[in-house]
Amino acid sequence: MTHEYNLSGLTCSSCVTKVKSELLKLPDVLEADVTQDKVIISMEKHISLTALQNAIGTNGKYKITENTDEASHSTMVNDASWRKTYKPLLIIGAFITVISHTASRTAGGVDFMLWMNYFMAGFFLVFSFFKLLDLKGFADSYAMYDVVAKKAKGYGYIYPFIELTLGILFLTGFQPVVTNIATIMVMGVSSIGVIQSVLSKKKIKCACLGAVFNLPMTTITIIEDLLMIAMASISVILLMH
Repeated sequence: MTHEYNLSGLTCSSCVTKVKSELLKLPDVLEADVTQDKVIISMEKHISLTALQNAIGTNGKYKITENTDEASHSTMVNDASWRKTYKPLLIIGAFITVISHTASRTAGGVDFMLWMNYFMAGFFLVFSFFKLLDLKGFADSYAMYDVVAKKAKGYGYIYPFIELTLGILFLTGFQPVVTNIATIMVMGVSSIGVIQSVLSKKKIKCACLGAVFNLPMTTITIIEDLLMIAMASISVILLMH
């Protein structure tokens, strides 16, 4: 079931990230779509307003209240909500795939190596762009699960620029072996925190598209990271032969 509530006291993206994180720690919360004045919570069973308030803090900084609008009455979570949640990611993936396919066409058909090169360039350039739109919001979200950012929060501010650099290197074809090995290392480390979070069933926000979209951490995030590692590994093997 899904319920909508009013929120007050949230003044920035960091507040949104913090409230979302605290709500997702509740065992029966499946997803929480948080803005500065509202939150839509999908839950396995009804959670009292008191429990929700306790989760986000009782010091008075953040306050959650009932929304009496008829449109906010509980509804069953269905496939449509899943598509709505991942719509940005699906559109971006399709966009990068089509552009890569078009750019890698040659007289003999699609050049697979060139396609992977353009796909990885598009992946890093687009994903770094969304992270850079709200660098602080991304860093706060990333520090919740990444093994490096947890210990050194500054890494969250650097990571989007690492992705941007990798995107430019793939786009220009500079030192492809080195670029692919660097990709394996960067994405390999990044995937550790993702896998740990998914396996432990922690309900936290995925920072793959920065703080712009509210994407939950699921196996889709693991597939996204492992796909880049696999493509980079294949490229290294083919380039070394």
